[in-house]
Amino acid sequence: MLPWTRAPRTPRARRTLAALLLAVAAVATPTATAAAATPTAATATSRGWNDYSCKPSAAHPRPVVLVHGTFGNSVDNWLVLAPYLVNRGYCVYSLDYGQLPGVPLFNGLGPIDKSAGQLAVFVDKVLASTGAPRTDIVGHSQGGMMPNYYLKFLGGGDRVNAMIGLAPDNHGTTLLGLTKLLPYFPGAADLLNAGTPGLADQVAGSPFITKLNAGGDTVPGVHYTVISTKYDEVVTPYRTQFLDGPDVHNVLLQDLCPVDLSEHVAIGTIDRIAYHEVANALDPAHATPTTCASVIG
Repeated sequence: MLPWTRAPRTPRARRTLAALLLAVAAVATPTATAAAATPTAATATSRGWNDYSCKPSAAHPRPVVLVHGTFGNSVDNWLVLAPYLVNRGYCVYSLDYGQLPGVPLFNGLGPIDKSAGQLAVFVDKVLASTGAPRTDIVGHSQGGMMPNYYLKFLGGGDRVNAMIGLAPDNHGTTLLGLTKLLPYFPGAADLLNAGTPGLADQVAGSPFITKLNAGGDTVPGVHYTVISTKYDEVVTPYRTQFLDGPDVHNVLLQDLCPVDLSEHVAIGTIDRIAYHEVANALDPAHATPTTCASVIG
């Protein structure tokens, strides 16, 4: 699939896409045993990320922490972006968060304030391993919004240099929008019920979203980038993803490449044009223009 091609709209095609991603995650490890069938952060070391022996270079002095979206996990969400960054010399790490008892594989469903606590622990682990004083965070969907709680309420502002969100629901969305994610993840609907606080927290106007955005969108000292697509069918209207603040760069993908048709899932999982803009945000001193040709970069 070309990076600017919109993901399939039909439920059957979406299930096929998700199944293919899961199959890649299973066979990419040295032995695809039943015990390894559920992707974990540890299995990602064979693809070059979550390598705790990695030491940041002078060119890229901060590790990058990847934060998956709702229903995602630490491997499937990053099968393209993690190697993309590793190949550019970054130390890259991803975590699983928001797990619910009895719901395997599909994460990001627990209370988001608790998920932010899991992120805090993970960031401390990465910083201790690499020796870096601060990290950069790249998150997709809920993973682009949840870290804002960490930054504002859990001391993350002192540990994070850049916060980059791909289609983040920074100001919430509708429950109808969140249910549109279900066809991408075969079997998820059968495992879930109304007891999914991670979904309720993301609804616009929820107590969580109200608390998150009270007093302003940002914290001093953190560089924010939001990358959105006008074809987002999950976080709507798409402009609600944008942040207000003195150090914020809001980007609409179609302003960079008008023929990019990526929607909510594609922008975070396969879109190399969006990834070029991520690379620019991670290393603004060496940024280059992001265009439709960035797909070959």
